[in-house]
Amino acid sequence: MRKKYLMLVVLIGLLAILSGCTEINQPITSESDGIWNSYFVYPVSWLITYFANLFGENYGLSIVIVTIIFRLILLPLNVKQLKSSKAMQDIQPELKEIQKKYSSKDATTQQKLQQETMSLFQKHGVNPLAGCLPIFVQMPILIAMYHAIMRTEAVSSHNFLWFELGSPDYILPIIAGAATFLQQKLMMAGSPAAQNPQMMVMLYVMPIMITVFAFFFPAALALYWVVGNIFMVAQTIFIRKPMMKTANTDTGGDKK
Repeated sequence: MRKKYLMLVVLIGLLAILSGCTEINQPITSESDGIWNSYFVYPVSWLITYFANLFGENYGLSIVIVTIIFRLILLPLNVKQLKSSKAMQDIQPELKEIQKKYSSKDATTQQKLQQETMSLFQKHGVNPLAGCLPIFVQMPILIAMYHAIMRTEAVSSHNFLWFELGSPDYILPIIAGAATFLQQKLMMAGSPAAQNPQMMVMLYVMPIMITVFAFFFPAALALYWVVGNIFMVAQTIFIRKPMMKTANTDTGGDKK
């Protein structure tokens, strides 16, 4: 588990460097140079501008629409991630038995532990890295969305609902943090992660981080976080919940 998180942190750092975070204050246009700007950031910026012009220069509504579009595009990957997480959860009892059987720390025992673990994964068709792959694929898209919002000049000069898109808001960050907490809480419900102290710490740390960051960033970015998190909450309720209910029914988990 720790290796997965380390790999994710390294990848995010690499993507941040490759995406040219030093250009965050430079406006994005059709003349912006570089692969990242030309093939990632500008197309997203163009989409935001297109939908804004379609609805009377309503850039707030445009950000909502584009965010939902990207979430729908990523939905199959998210479903795959949920299924992978569910598969890992199903084999936890057998996995714990193997770990208990080969609890000794000597090299020979640890080698047998790895062999038995891999055999268990192959038996149930589980790929322990499958749950991370969708996250890796999503990161460039999500960072491009972030850059497009921050670097599209027209966004900062418009209002949406009660707030100015180019200025920090004090209500959206709280909504973003609450939605992040709810989404993580729903994801952890009934899973082994709920018993992991490190994951429980992240349950509270991540929403706090999102809230604090949103207080300092333009409201347009906070709006993107809010819409994305609300979508993820709905996704968790309508996809993961039925999945968990089916598992409990199959295993007789609802019978006392």
